[in-house]
Order: sequence, then C-alpha cells, then structure tokens
Amino acid sequence: MSEDRESFDLQNYLTRGVEQIVSDAVRTTLKDPRESLFMAKFAAASRAASKRRRKAEDAGEHIPSFLIASITSKCNLHCAGCYSRCSQATTDAEPVSQLTGEEWLKIFDEADQLGISFILLAGGEPMLRRSVIEAAGQKENILFPIFTNGTYMDERYFALFDRCRNLLPIMSIEGEKETTDQRRGEGIYDRLISNMEELCRRGRIFGASVTVTTQNIGEVTSDSFLKKLSDRGCKAVIYVEFVPVSEDGAQLAPGDAEREFLKDEIARLRSDRPEMVYVSFPGDEKSSGGCVAAGRGFFHINSHGGAEPCPFSPYSDVNVKNTSLREALRSPLFTALRDGGLLLDDHAGGCVLYEKRELVERILAEGSLPRKS
Repeated sequence: MSEDRESFDLQNYLTRGVEQIVSDAVRTTLKDPRESLFMAKFAAASRAASKRRRKAEDAGEHIPSFLIASITSKCNLHCAGCYSRCSQATTDAEPVSQLTGEEWLKIFDEADQLGISFILLAGGEPMLRRSVIEAAGQKENILFPIFTNGTYMDERYFALFDRCRNLLPIMSIEGEKETTDQRRGEGIYDRLISNMEELCRRGRIFGASVTVTTQNIGEVTSDSFLKKLSDRGCKAVIYVEFVPVSEDGAQLAPGDAEREFLKDEIARLRSDRPEMVYVSFPGDEKSSGGCVAAGRGFFHINSHGGAEPCPFSPYSDVNVKNTSLREALRSPLFTALRDGGLLLDDHAGGCVLYEKRELVERILAEGSLPRKS
C-alpha cells in the first residue's frame, strides 16, 4: 500500500463530498423557495450527521455516509444488460420473505441515529413498494434518492413528493429517445419526459440516472442531451458506469480512456452547466483511496435484508432482520474486505469486487459462511 493511501483520511474525504453535494443542491434550488428551505434544513441535518460520524471515527468506528437499499426484487422491465437480473437479484417471480415496510422504517431510524445522510432506494423497481417509500418520507434528516424506471409515477406519487421533500425521484434514462428505448423498451423515453414535465410543473426537484457505456458516453455528456434535461427542470445527473455481469456485455464497460473522459467531462459540466449537480459512481477511486464499498463509503441491503458490500457484489454473511446496522458493518465479510486491502487493489474495470468475485467467494468459503445472500 502506498504512503498516500496509508495517510488518506476517508472520513474527511467523504464528509467534504457530502457537504459539496448538499451545497450544490442548495445552489440549484435557490429559485424555488420551498425546495431551497428544505435543502437548507437538510444541510443543517447533514452537518449534524457528519459530526456523529466524526465522533464515531475518533472512537474507532467507521460509519459510512451512504446506504443503498434495494427494497424489492421485482421489476416490470427487462433492460438489456441489467446487472440485477443477471445476478438474479431481480426476477419476475412474486417476491417472498422481503423486508416489510415496518422493518425498513426500523433500518431508516437506525441509519438516522448513526449519521447516515443518504439512502439510495433501488430495486427491482422501488416504486412498487409504496409503503416503504412512504416510510422513508417520514425521515426528514435523510435524503432518499429513488432510482426508478419511471413507469409507476402516478398522481399519488406526485402528491407524496409534494409533501415529502426528502424523497428525490431519480429517473433512469440512457440518452436520447432511440438509445433509451433500445435498452429499456419502446415508449419508455416518452414516459420519462412526461414525468419530468409534470414534476417541473409542480416545482419538484428530481434527477436523472444514466448508465454510462462505451456506446453512449458521448451522447449522455453532450450539451444537447443535458440541455433537454435542464430545460425540463432536472437538477441532478448521476452517471453510473456500466459493470458487465456476463461476457456478452464486456465490450460496453468503460475502460481507462472512457473513465478519464467522463471525469474530465464532469469537471467541465460543473463549470459550464452549474444549474445541475453531477455525480459519478463509482467515480475516480484513486481520489477516494480505493473502492468505497463494504462500509468504507457505503454498503448495500438487499430486499431480503442481506447486508452486501455493494449491488455488484451480492454476497452476504449477515442479515439485518437478525441484527443491527452497526453490527452488520462489523460483519466478518465486510471486515475482511476492508482490512485485507482488497478494496484498494488495482483493477481494469469499474468494480474491483465484481472483477475479483472469486476471491470474495473464497473469503466467504474459508470462513464457512454462506456463499450467496
């Protein structure tokens, strides 16, 4: 491990990152009094959460800023190359033994107490779990980006988003109409645009999630595409690098050249188009001291309660039905991944844990732990 990595203060880095995201969000909502007031209140709550995480860090306990919660294993779409379907985390079968709305609320309560500021709601299609999203709306100290395909947006959801400003719809779009419909299905692009226009009409903040591939990277960073989002009121664009989960999709994964291009483009966009917030995932891991999964910067809870390093590494040795978030962060798997240096290893693609999944499986096997969550 290099000297730079040994001296790297992850907690400070993530705290600065959270503060920057919140600051950018406040700036983008200045023209909307209701949104601006909410973001100002959330900024204060986020600062308090950062202090709780810092206090825990000083006591020898690391609490991440982010949690990813996949609240259902069901989805109505079959998007090309979907990692969740390829790993069988999402299926067409009716979900069984999923966490209830009450169990998710308990998780949200503990996350608030620990100082977790952001919980990303995913799936499957998270808007199939209306009761869970309603429970999230009660936790005003936490911002809940909801990563949705947009097909279940209805009047009840629009009204819920009006009441609960901590619920932030993030609609998945792949670029222009042809590119989006090719991956997500015919008519999806038009539905997304309609949702954006309705949210804009209501004065609601929302964002877009873009899966970046070698095929669409130029299109989704172009001024013409981003202007269309901005003109419809979009305030955040989250770029998620495509991670192949089969050999068929390997050619779509961004390489070093594409990742450097994306990094430079995001820097340009933050300067040239400051009306929107731009976030890259996993982003430049070199600047964050390595992969931030397994509790370094975030971790993942699947729809059945299994605590996993990240959605691209669906392995677990603990279930939050039977323990607390705090204990899940101390699980043997998470501890081995963090302390063993695997998260700091160099790798070719966008996800070190997926690329080294055989080693992750071996860590589980050697500890006589279940191989899949």
